[in-house]
Amino acid sequence: MRAIRLSYNKQIVTLDFLGTLERSHKCGDLRSSHSGNTVTLMGWVNRRRDHGDLIFLDVRDRTGITQVVFDKSVSPEAHAKAEAARPEFVVAVTGAVRDRGEGLRNPKMLTGDIEVVGSELLLLNDAKTPPFPIADDAPITNEEIRLKYRYLDLRRPELQKNFALRHKVTRAIRDFLSDNSFLEIETPLLTRSTPEGARDYLVPSRVHPGHFYALPQSPQIFKQILMISGFDRYFQIARCFRDEDLRADRQPDFTQIDLETTFPQQSTIFRIVEGFLRAAFKAGGIDLPEVSFLQMTYDEAIAKYGIDKPDMRLPAMVDLSAELTAELRGTLKIDATLPVYGFTIPRVGALSGTQRRALVDEIRKGFGDCGLDFLDVARLRTNEAFMPLAEAIAAKLTAEQIVFCGENFTTDDLAVVITPKPGTPVAWNQDKQWIAKRVGGLRLELAKKYADKHKLFEQTGTAKDFRFLWVTDFPMYEWNEEHKAWDAAHHPFTSPHEEDIKSGALWNDKGSVRALAYDIVLNGTELGSGSIRIHRQDVQAEIFRTLGMSNEEAHERFGFFLDALEYGTPPHGGIALGLDRIVMILAGASSLREVIAFPKTAKAIDLMVDAPTPVSEAQMRELNLRIAHRS
Repeated sequence: MRAIRLSYNKQIVTLDFLGTLERSHKCGDLRSSHSGNTVTLMGWVNRRRDHGDLIFLDVRDRTGITQVVFDKSVSPEAHAKAEAARPEFVVAVTGAVRDRGEGLRNPKMLTGDIEVVGSELLLLNDAKTPPFPIADDAPITNEEIRLKYRYLDLRRPELQKNFALRHKVTRAIRDFLSDNSFLEIETPLLTRSTPEGARDYLVPSRVHPGHFYALPQSPQIFKQILMISGFDRYFQIARCFRDEDLRADRQPDFTQIDLETTFPQQSTIFRIVEGFLRAAFKAGGIDLPEVSFLQMTYDEAIAKYGIDKPDMRLPAMVDLSAELTAELRGTLKIDATLPVYGFTIPRVGALSGTQRRALVDEIRKGFGDCGLDFLDVARLRTNEAFMPLAEAIAAKLTAEQIVFCGENFTTDDLAVVITPKPGTPVAWNQDKQWIAKRVGGLRLELAKKYADKHKLFEQTGTAKDFRFLWVTDFPMYEWNEEHKAWDAAHHPFTSPHEEDIKSGALWNDKGSVRALAYDIVLNGTELGSGSIRIHRQDVQAEIFRTLGMSNEEAHERFGFFLDALEYGTPPHGGIALGLDRIVMILAGASSLREVIAFPKTAKAIDLMVDAPTPVSEAQMRELNLRIAHRS
């Protein structure tokens, strides 16, 4: 049975039904060993080349592309159909495999040694001209068009490769955790609103008017209750939701690798995570060395890198305070109580005078309102009075780069030294690490500016591209200047250090309390956060009080959890890592949208399905809701 349709190219195209035909091979399967075999392929027309009596169709599916040739003298009916075929038509091809022969092979294709001589062609569906080319490797600059026609975008080989990688990584992680006695357990998607540091997505209840569920920001409380329930080791590839502003590495709905275990030390969690990351990267073709990842405390990270997620591919910052004598500080009018930091950007090369002045102006413009200034070491060298300072700075940078980067400081490296301006900045009184954080931000900006020079961000397909780091001992509290109160720096189930509980600092000196919290960082991107949890009811109650909750409010919001803590809760801890981020980095992609099948835009809009959308009055009434417009 056949149906006739008018296709987009104004030709009458006879479309076929599949009938009982089955495909024998995928388009990427065929090799020289299949020569002489009759095969049936099914997929999309990737390209069409018309040479008169010979028509070539490149037929594509998820596995690859096979070239099919239709010879008018051999199969005139199939040749006639090939004349009507166009890119993105859905086809089924039956024919004999043959070697292409010397000089005709295509080394860029896995199937490039062979072709199929088509004897039968079924046109299963036609296609409009796509809004962008699918066969080409050229990047598509209009991302909104890509997201609107995501079903076409996902046909492109680059994205097909990304999602094959995502599948392999997810499977490797699942297998590793399953082999290490973790049970995969699902937790609810409809739950209650809890403080997790971002806004919840709320879901109104039809049967309980005026009440709302919340979509989980994480399975945090449930996985802790699973530990109280005696499951010992839990994991989940969990869907999570956060109503927050978006950027390249953030989406409103995302996937995390969530796990929890009882009776752990921090090192227990680290070994588990390092194990499944090695398995995940091996699935992506990268063999990570069997050595423990580097570790440093939060305070060390800020002092050496000015950020709590350091990019270890770059040389660390150097504290140059001791290189400035009291006499030199007086001459330069640099406050004796404030630190001076320097860093290098490798292999920038010699800058002309004009380029250097422009860079100095750029840095001073960015830091001028922050009470910081750029100290030009190159100009210091031209002044005999400051030559000792310039030489001391160069010597310190050289020594430190040997320690942290394995490279000597050379004249090709850009040396940057940032000093406080005369007068103590207000921000310094509020945050003693403020200068280090600002200099750390500049270090990253300049590293990106000169990335084409130092090439430290380029991926070469080896383990050296990936620099992992554990950051530990985060502050338990952050001072809220507006409310003149301490806020919990993490979710409220993170345990303080045992020493800080025993010493009474938890109650008497909150600014000194350290959290048993840890982040896993890769190339300057936070992959995940975790902590040893609170397992004592009295400590949990104190943390809730710190958040400004009365005992009554804490029991109203978390009574079920506080009650559970009174029934023999074991020490426990865990972590959650962003699966999307791991795959993004492994794929060398610039955005999470390249590894999420149906992502949102930066304005949290799904352009393909046009969501979010208004709903009908009837739906609103059913949910006992109405829209109240702000005046």
